[in-house]
Amino acid sequence: MLEFILLKKKIERYFPLLFCIALPLLLTGCSRPTTLEKIEQENVLHVITRNAPAIYFEDKDGPAGFDYEITKLFAKELGVELRLRIANNRGELLSVINQGYAHFAAAGLTATTNKESHYNFSSPYMEVTPKVVYRLGTSRPRQLSDLIGKRVMVVADSHHIDQLKALKQDLTEFTWEETDELETSDLLKQVSEGIIDFAIVDSTDLAIHKAYYPKAAAAFSLSQPQDFVWYFPASKDNSLKLKAEEFFVKIKQDGTLLQLKEQYFGHLNQLNYVGARTFIHHINKRLSRYEDTFKVAADKEQLDWRLLAAIGYQESHWRPNATSPTGVRGLMMLTRITAKELGVKNRLDPTASIKGGARYFAKIKTRMPKQIQEPDRTWMALASYNVGYGHLEDARILTQRDGKDPNQWLHVKEYLPLLQKKKWYSQTKHGYARGSEPVGYVQNIRRYYDVLSWMSQPQLEEGIVAQKELQNTYNSINEAVIELPDPLLAMPPTL
Repeated sequence: MLEFILLKKKIERYFPLLFCIALPLLLTGCSRPTTLEKIEQENVLHVITRNAPAIYFEDKDGPAGFDYEITKLFAKELGVELRLRIANNRGELLSVINQGYAHFAAAGLTATTNKESHYNFSSPYMEVTPKVVYRLGTSRPRQLSDLIGKRVMVVADSHHIDQLKALKQDLTEFTWEETDELETSDLLKQVSEGIIDFAIVDSTDLAIHKAYYPKAAAAFSLSQPQDFVWYFPASKDNSLKLKAEEFFVKIKQDGTLLQLKEQYFGHLNQLNYVGARTFIHHINKRLSRYEDTFKVAADKEQLDWRLLAAIGYQESHWRPNATSPTGVRGLMMLTRITAKELGVKNRLDPTASIKGGARYFAKIKTRMPKQIQEPDRTWMALASYNVGYGHLEDARILTQRDGKDPNQWLHVKEYLPLLQKKKWYSQTKHGYARGSEPVGYVQNIRRYYDVLSWMSQPQLEEGIVAQKELQNTYNSINEAVIELPDPLLAMPPTL
């Protein structure tokens, strides 16, 4: 009994000390890790997205897309693996977020007020304007009331639905159709073919697909510009969202975001209606004659054959007998001096011209300073192909003197046109140059390359767009039919 009393007194004496030691341990053991800590522990960032050219798609070199590039950079910032899950539609995308099967959605989503109570939004990273699209050659609507009684279609679950509902309050006769089977490209195709009267799409989507469906044109803006944001699940745990805020501040300040916008959207206005129709026609009538030669020549020089073909189109519209007033000749429009240097004896021989042009471009690209990374390296090489390496270097020097990055095409293309002005070219080594020409030259080739790339997407179930289908389409409406890739298999859920 005495021993029991002594033990009791010892416990009472030391209990406060034991409590002070144990309590922090208990609290630490019971606290739940934040979302950001879980991601760091699992070493995986799960993101839900959509398969679309402005968002995410599979290119010949792997995954690509504006939203994908930003998301990939964020995963790199966190030091974790990016694991994508592809939603078939916007409804599925939001459902995945609601169920906690992804950490956030990056899929061209707008910050709409009716979604604020359900999701947390990131900082805006892209501005778009909803457009009413009509078919060129028909009566152009000027306002919403002009759509009454017409067939208007919009993608179901899109942010446009909320806008249309709000507008309908003041215009009750206005109606539209919602589709969960068609994507934006399908709507533009149907407008082009006259199947539907109008479609509601974002300005970025219209710009991307304009070359494929040249008869689909913007009639008017449905509303003011809107912001694209990431959608996070509604939660008190904002650790990942706060980290994303820091990330967006960083890429906006260091120019990374601007560079990505230039890469994906900086050249989309290069093909107008006539140019797009002509390009599609020439793909049909001329490219097939030289496609194999482009592929062989590009493979030998480790180039993308579609880029080489785009250069050829910009130079001559794939005409082997093309001749300029300045004496450049052939499909790749080689000068006499360049042809002699490359060993091309007959510039009018299309095979010799394509092979010579491939060697020349590869040589120029190799000459670019090592610090210029892709894709800027390719754009700079194209500019040099057009205006000459010396003038390109002059423009890069002017760019650097003005505090801009001479290794980014985004900045250099602003200074090339200055070589036409005495105030600027008098400061350079190589003097005057028609500096505006290489800018248009590069932007045109980028647009041609885009079209050729989408027309030869490797994951299209029906293969490269059939020549027969293109021919039939051209005969009827002078437009190309481009189908977007099917969604990839979804990754396992996060939880």
